[in-house]
Amino acid sequence: MRHRFIILMTLLILVQAKSVMANEGCDSKGNDKDNSIEMVLARAGSNRDQIEDALNRVPEDQRKGMCWLITHMPDRDLQSLNSEYLLENCELAYKAFFATPWGNRIPEDIFLDSVLPYANVSERRDRWRAEFHRKFTPLVADAKTPSEAAVILNRKIYSLINVKYSAQCARADQSPYESIDSGFASCTGLSILLINACRSVGVPARFVGTPLWVDGSGNHSWVEIWDDGWHFTGAAEPTGDELNQAWFTDRAARAYRSDPEHAIYAVTWRKTPITFPMSWQPADRSTYAVDITDRYTTNIEQLPLNMARVRFRVINETTGKRCNAAVSVLDDTGSTLFEGTSKDERFDTNDHLTAILPLGERLRLKASYNEQKSFMTFTVKGEAQLITVRIQSSE
Repeated sequence: MRHRFIILMTLLILVQAKSVMANEGCDSKGNDKDNSIEMVLARAGSNRDQIEDALNRVPEDQRKGMCWLITHMPDRDLQSLNSEYLLENCELAYKAFFATPWGNRIPEDIFLDSVLPYANVSERRDRWRAEFHRKFTPLVADAKTPSEAAVILNRKIYSLINVKYSAQCARADQSPYESIDSGFASCTGLSILLINACRSVGVPARFVGTPLWVDGSGNHSWVEIWDDGWHFTGAAEPTGDELNQAWFTDRAARAYRSDPEHAIYAVTWRKTPITFPMSWQPADRSTYAVDITDRYTTNIEQLPLNMARVRFRVINETTGKRCNAAVSVLDDTGSTLFEGTSKDERFDTNDHLTAILPLGERLRLKASYNEQKSFMTFTVKGEAQLITVRIQSSE
């Protein structure tokens, strides 16, 4: 009996150790303190065993992705998705991404947020990745960039799966197979299809939309593709071989960030201060977002001679996050050259306050946030220079 007891205790210790090892390094850096892996597992409730099984069985080279996915999942998914679904999703996302010519050129945070996720907004969680990978990979076999692959998919997938646009579809946020089964989808359902098709072949893609155009003509959803920056396209509305062209370009250029109803948002799985406004399900606040209005409303200026764009971000050292500080840039006489407000966590990580300033000049900067101030000097060294300002302030 004693021998059997020792064997059982040894097995129990090994199982516990395996679980601990699976959870090591799974805390989500930069997120709220209640988003540690233990807190996430607690929120999984009766589905905790499935989440732990996914963590225990994921291959080592996919562990970071699985940890990231689990610490960013909506609670309803934590409490319902099984380990097989998560393991398959993770395996196929890595497989597709690193088989592409661009896989080693895409930032890791873009892969995690825009290739790895299995869903976009509130749609049903279909197991789409394996079939989409088999069906769509041959279409993009010769594509050399994410942009090339995206325009090919936008031209070809809808006829291949026999789905057309219709405002009379059963629901706006149809899942991939709900759209395929019915043969119809709204702009939301069409966008979900294109995003998932892109992700299935390793193209980073995300869901974008506005709750209401400024002319009151309704809401709209579309797709953004990452290829050394974000580019947009209308789902099932290809414009030849080009991105950043669509029927809604003029309306998007008149979006209004100061009014949340008329702003433009992109879905993110990062925990941000704002959620995506789903006009078809306005009470659902489970999908996070970044405000990307400025990229659609601000034209890139032709720079005058000996001038350069300088980008600014202000970090609140108390929280470690970006904050919306008042920023002033002054020359050596004290004259103000530029004033603006830095972007906080509601905006894309690479969306910065930008000023056009004289090359080679040594300038002074003042940042103010919650009655705290920070001062520094800097020299304009070249185009797209990034200046980081740190300020101590309690929220």
